[in-house]
Amino acid sequence: MPTDLHNPANEPDKMLALVQSASLTRLLAEAVEKMILSGEIKPGGKLNEMAIAERFGVSRGPLREAFRMLEESGLVRQEKNRGAFVREVDIGEAAAIYEVRAGLDATAGRLLAGKITPAQIERLRKYGDDMQRAAQENDVDAFHRLNLAFHDQIVAMTENACLIDVYRRIVKQLALFRRRNLLAPRAIPNFADEHSAIVDSLAQGDGSLAAELLYRHAEGGRQRMLQIHAEDHAGHEDAA
Repeated sequence: MPTDLHNPANEPDKMLALVQSASLTRLLAEAVEKMILSGEIKPGGKLNEMAIAERFGVSRGPLREAFRMLEESGLVRQEKNRGAFVREVDIGEAAAIYEVRAGLDATAGRLLAGKITPAQIERLRKYGDDMQRAAQENDVDAFHRLNLAFHDQIVAMTENACLIDVYRRIVKQLALFRRRNLLAPRAIPNFADEHSAIVDSLAQGDGSLAAELLYRHAEGGRQRMLQIHAEDHAGHEDAA
């Protein structure tokens, strides 16, 4: 006798299957995202569906759903009959993303200054101390990781879910821009000092100042990116 799909007794099983499928898709999306953001798969690189499915021991169905999730988040592009590729971000789009990020950073500073706790201030100062240490040791990679974490913490501390979601989405997209590291050793001490001033403004509860400092800090990053891109472009023309 065929199963009655409309029988209410089957609803729990159907719901469990949906939850399991959604959870697997989300986990796969997170795993592939990590491969992209770590640089394991470069911008423009193809996502090998068979190899990734074998690596994680899954069928291609949920993996394709994961690719669609990553496409919606701006990390992947899909081409008909060709497959999925890590999206590339050019200089124009990267500059536009930076402009949005500057505004989001400023908003986060304004929101957080009015409610930041002593424990949160201490946590941000710890990041600042670690960045100062990285600056003294000219450890660009460590400073870069701490810098990203510092700004992410400020946004997370606002507890504004919409702001957090948009901010993290565009920061991930910015990572797809192919560029040499903007944090050259000679620039690191200035970055460290700017971070200290940002934390001081938050500790003082000065939302306007925190917003201004965070905006200028992000805008400075955008200007450095454009300058480096122009220098690289000029160098390529000279070489030609």
